[in-house]
Amino acid sequence: MRQAVTTLSMWGERHFGYTTLRDSGETLGEERDGGGGWPQIPRLKEDSVIEEKEVEEQEHDSGLEQTPTSEEHEAVVVGGLASVVLPVDNPPGGEQEHDHHSHLRPPRMLEAQAKVLKLPFVTKAEKEAAADLRSSLRGGVGGDAGGGGGDGGVGAANYSATPSPDNDHPAAVSLGPETGTPSPSSLGEVAPVWVPDSQAPACMKCGAKFTFTKRRHHCRACGKVFCVVCCDQRCRLTHLDGKEGRVCVSCHFTLMNRPVAKDQRRVWFADGLLPDPDVRDSPGTPDHRPPNSSQSSRPSLMGTGVEEVDSPSGWGMGALVGSPIGSSSNLIPSEGLPPILTSTGVKGDYTVEERPSETALMGELEGGRAEPLVFVLNANLLAMVKLINYVNRRCWCIMSKGMHAVGQAEVVVLLQCLPDEKTFPRDIFSHFIQLYRDALTGKVLSHLSHSTASRGLLGSKEHAGFLYVRPTFQSLDGLPLPSQPFLFGLLILRAETPWARAFPLRLMLRLGAEYRFYPCPLFSVRFRKALFGETSHTIMRLLVDFRFYRYTLPVVTGLMVDMEARSTCIKIPKARHSELLKALNKSNEHVLAMGACFNENADSHLICVQSENGQYQTQAISIHNKPRRVTGACFFVFSGALKISSGYLAKSSIVEDGLMVQITMESMVELRRALREMKDFTISCGKLDQSDNQECVYIQWLDQEPRFNKGISSPIDGKSMESITSIKMFQRSEYRANGKVIRWTEVFFLQRDKQANRPANPTSYSRLTERLARAFCLALCPYLKLLKEDGMAKLGLRVTLEAQRTHYLAGSNGQPLPTQYMKILDSALTPVIQAGTPQQGEGPLEMEFIFYIQENIS
Repeated sequence: MRQAVTTLSMWGERHFGYTTLRDSGETLGEERDGGGGWPQIPRLKEDSVIEEKEVEEQEHDSGLEQTPTSEEHEAVVVGGLASVVLPVDNPPGGEQEHDHHSHLRPPRMLEAQAKVLKLPFVTKAEKEAAADLRSSLRGGVGGDAGGGGGDGGVGAANYSATPSPDNDHPAAVSLGPETGTPSPSSLGEVAPVWVPDSQAPACMKCGAKFTFTKRRHHCRACGKVFCVVCCDQRCRLTHLDGKEGRVCVSCHFTLMNRPVAKDQRRVWFADGLLPDPDVRDSPGTPDHRPPNSSQSSRPSLMGTGVEEVDSPSGWGMGALVGSPIGSSSNLIPSEGLPPILTSTGVKGDYTVEERPSETALMGELEGGRAEPLVFVLNANLLAMVKLINYVNRRCWCIMSKGMHAVGQAEVVVLLQCLPDEKTFPRDIFSHFIQLYRDALTGKVLSHLSHSTASRGLLGSKEHAGFLYVRPTFQSLDGLPLPSQPFLFGLLILRAETPWARAFPLRLMLRLGAEYRFYPCPLFSVRFRKALFGETSHTIMRLLVDFRFYRYTLPVVTGLMVDMEARSTCIKIPKARHSELLKALNKSNEHVLAMGACFNENADSHLICVQSENGQYQTQAISIHNKPRRVTGACFFVFSGALKISSGYLAKSSIVEDGLMVQITMESMVELRRALREMKDFTISCGKLDQSDNQECVYIQWLDQEPRFNKGISSPIDGKSMESITSIKMFQRSEYRANGKVIRWTEVFFLQRDKQANRPANPTSYSRLTERLARAFCLALCPYLKLLKEDGMAKLGLRVTLEAQRTHYLAGSNGQPLPTQYMKILDSALTPVIQAGTPQQGEGPLEMEFIFYIQENIS
């Protein structure tokens, strides 16, 4: 019967925070005085885990008797409260007390310790009074029965000054750091003073005597000593820097049920989606997983089902571990703000407030809040908001966090504040959700791409969307930026969308001229005047279909136009020859027109300005306080309509923000041949009878590749991926297990076959890359939850294929994957790699795959 009572008591304590025993003090007294210990409960797995100081205790106590003597410490249970009875000192000539802490303190330090711990210091004379008090308790006398005389007074005093072993502190007793037991408000936040083992011969919860097999365990929250049954829980504690520590059942209940603000929940971030601005997706980023959550203690997931789903749209990388909000794809309410994360002071530990007060948050931002506010748009996507002063303008800074997992660059929007603005620009949150969903279908943003909102944005139907640009010469000082890659979104108006779609470079530079920033501002202004209107008076009307967009001006990556005094050079990277051939084949035989990229080597640029009467005029914009030497152009047009009878070799002129070159049909044929054969070509402009002072137009092929993938590094070993060709991948199948999904987002071609004068086409390896990615996903699918909780949400796989040898590497956070995962990958990848080994004479191939583990919120 007593076994049943004990079990119910422990069960009630864990689930309801109070004991199911009606008179625990009386029951405990009967057990202790009866000489019998508490019934032995089967040992838990954690019994095998012995603290460092308990190992030392085992060495000291292994040869001692387990029955306490009159000289040892014993707990007096009084009405459910325990007081520790301490001896004044060892009797002269007596045996020294058996305490493994005895070598740390002098003979008469026990009284000092008792005062520090607020425990009553009891002499030998007072022990007899305590014995009488126990006899009274067994006789059914209440807690106020002193037993008579002065000794009874001592006993009563001891009762009133004794802390509760259940940690349920009476309201009248204010416990603080000086008592050795933290108050309920600071429980887990302040390191407690540990009760010495020598002062706790029995569990301070159930009263079970400690033996060689029933060991002591300290609660890391309150510092008291318990048996394994009463101290078998674990909690993350602030004073342990967020690590989990062993706590008693009472402290566990208090910590888990600690009242938080209304509509708040606690969540834990376990991967690279941390809102901490100091945390970057870099190889040096440490493991954010709590150290005690080791893989060796995790249950095996080999038996879980792996689901391969044919679906073009899954959901992205998860960040909130164990949070129910992860099941929703959009957490933005129809009114008010989305849920907000608030740090608890422990790295990675946050509370979620589902209905934050807009007025209170605005007060925090206007008061100079240092850290951005972190809003949860869905379990995989965050928006970080801050008010900043940028180039003497007060701006909202809204950043996305989580786009990388769906193959999309992060987005930053700097929005100039309106006078006396007191509301958040929540339309941008909804736009981030739209961008996230578009990326899942393969529609990703890049430099000079745009996005639109059909119903308007930010309080105006004229606000059409955003034009996205990569920062170049602009100042980034003071901006809280996400990890690379990222893009800035510039607000565009509905009248400007034709240019954002057909010729975005013109719109970008025109914005720079309007706000006097080269090449463009990074901030956006609401309710401004449109910079462009009617398109009937521009040369682009001949080159672009502004009605149905069936054709537009082709742009070759890296092609730039340098305009200097009496010479113009069109520079084309050799690595982009295939792109130029496609544009060349689609062009009219009499006209060759192409768009150019922004020339970062130039110190000025041609721009096009539309006047009030609708005419398009040429101007220039340059870097502040820098002389103009090289001017860039936005496009070039070669026309073969020049007649030999005109008396000119060729004519060149500036038209709007580009270059127009008129040549003869014979020169056009030679120009096309040179472009197809990747040869330099020179066109002399001027009259036939003038050999001096002629202007020349040069076609020049460059060995240097344009810089791209800036700031991106490998998750395997931190190797830089700058200027390495990559392809975004949007797989048709998804691999799901345990509420997680793994996505293949990108493949980098580190080394390719360089025969036949040009690199091999990466798309020729599409079947091999798909097979490798599929094998990788299927092999790790049962372990997605473990990997994610261990902080390995971004994974890399590097495969090297050569005729003589083949090998692969897999890693995360700049380090190889643990051995158990590598063994699993060996059996899955080896057959695929061997089948893809190049034949004799074929060049080597080295590829790196990027994967993300995400929450499955579809």
